[in-house]
Amino acid sequence: MSKIVGEVSTLIKLGVTKSGPALRKFTYYAKVELVPPKISDIPAIRNGFQNLITSVKEKRFLHLTVREAWLNTLVGIEVLCWFFVGECIGKRHLAGYKV
Repeated sequence: MSKIVGEVSTLIKLGVTKSGPALRKFTYYAKVELVPPKISDIPAIRNGFQNLITSVKEKRFLHLTVREAWLNTLVGIEVLCWFFVGECIGKRHLAGYKV
């Protein structure tokens, strides 16, 4: 029994040692990327939406390369899939709401 406890403690120490750098990297990026927008960021967000609306009105999407259009399509499909996955998680059922 003590041999198993010794092996488990060794595995735990090894896991902590190996996952330390990855965990520090994750927390660094989480602190930067997962914060909500500040009040000072709102004008930049508003300008981004205005640029998007302007580019649609001027039909700038017609001047995209095939690669850019394909990447934009893949990003759109990914967002759509995450929306549906979130809906399934939210209602806790695949088919529909339980009435």
